Amino acid sequence: MKRTYSKKDFPVDQIRRFLEPGPIVLVSSAWKDEQNIMTMGWYTVMEFTPSLIGCMITASNHSFELIKKSKACVINIPTVDLAKEVVGIGNCSGETINKFEQFQLTAQSAGKVKAPMIKECYANFECKVVDTRMLHAYNFFILEVVKAHVPSTPKYPKTMHYRGNGIFMVSGHQLNLRKHFKPQNL
Repeated sequence: MKRTYSKKDFPVDQIRRFLEPGPIVLVSSAWKDEQNIMTMGWYTVMEFTPSLIGCMITASNHSFELIKKSKACVINIPTVDLAKEVVGIGNCSGETINKFEQFQLTAQSAGKVKAPMIKECYANFECKVVDTRMLHAYNFFILEVVKAHVPSTPKYPKTMHYRGNGIFMVSGHQLNLRKHFKPQNL
């Protein structure tokens, strides 16, 4: 018999605790002589080819203007060893401090965009803004990943997934159901 759950009403403004799409990322951006890093959890893969990612960045965030003006950013995937930096970056503004210096992270030149990559992150995805039609109404950028940098090991890094209320889930246990998939759905 399959398990069922007794449910109660839940505040709709808190449902993100259950729907966060993937690991928390650090988004680095640059415009003229400014660089910034922001912590982000609200993004979604929108297409495979070209590789499109949609993300909501509030207009009050310093990175919003840098990305809007430069039309580029880098999505960096931190691992759990950067947990305190991830939270610290999210708790301060790049308008008042240099987050690379404050959190002792290394800005590394990207190959196709002017925004820096974060050397200490597991993976870096260079992105160009390709659609801003939902920017005014929803602060929603559509980005195209134009270059990806990923190491060969570890294959499954320990990433952090935000559950809300200051709680993170750390990736870990893998469940391999590959043999149950149709090849075209892998």
